[in-house]
Amino acid sequence: MVFHYTGMKSESEAIKRLTQIQSEVGTHYYIKKNGEIIKMVPELYTAWHAGISQWGKYKSINKYSIGIEISNPGHQFGYVNFSKKQINNLIKLTKILIKKYKIKKNCLLGHSDIAPDRKLDPGEKFPWKILFNNKIGIWHNLSNKKLNSLRHKIVSVKEINLFMTSLRKLGYPAKSNIFKNKLKFRKLLIKAFQRRFRPELINGKIDQECLLIINKLRSIKV
Repeated sequence: MVFHYTGMKSESEAIKRLTQIQSEVGTHYYIKKNGEIIKMVPELYTAWHAGISQWGKYKSINKYSIGIEISNPGHQFGYVNFSKKQINNLIKLTKILIKKYKIKKNCLLGHSDIAPDRKLDPGEKFPWKILFNNKIGIWHNLSNKKLNSLRHKIVSVKEINLFMTSLRKLGYPAKSNIFKNKLKFRKLLIKAFQRRFRPELINGKIDQECLLIINKLRSIKV
């Protein structure tokens, strides 16, 4: 399952784009600002929500996934917090789909997880921790005190390599479909990880805090 924000100026504009075949984008579910859920594509049909994407051994995620678009102007048009009604109804919908299709908790993803070289959504304001507290997805659940004490602390070259290996083992793509520059892609990959698991600081730099988080995530049984 892949979560998105719409990244459009208005809700009506987003709905129009998602329902016009010439736009070549679509989604299974759309959640409006007021929490109303619109089913746009039957779950067993492919919706064009993921684009060029990869998670683990799976490429072109559209054919393997359910897409949920949540109304939000996104980074380009004034990124805002998701409303309580949106998140409450997202939780209800997601729980139904998890039970129906037996979706593993490490397969609840953001668009930026599967396309880190192209996408920022659902972004750092998406409440992954709240979802985790409702038994949806994965989270590290480490104390803020411990995390803050390790932020900005330098890591060794060996630790950097271990971190990047761990990213791949979690499912993040090893190569970019866009950038030939490996260092540029690596920074985007780290930012995607931070946007989801360390949203307080998204700088594309690995520190001891990032290392602790990824080690904790790797220890979670899925």
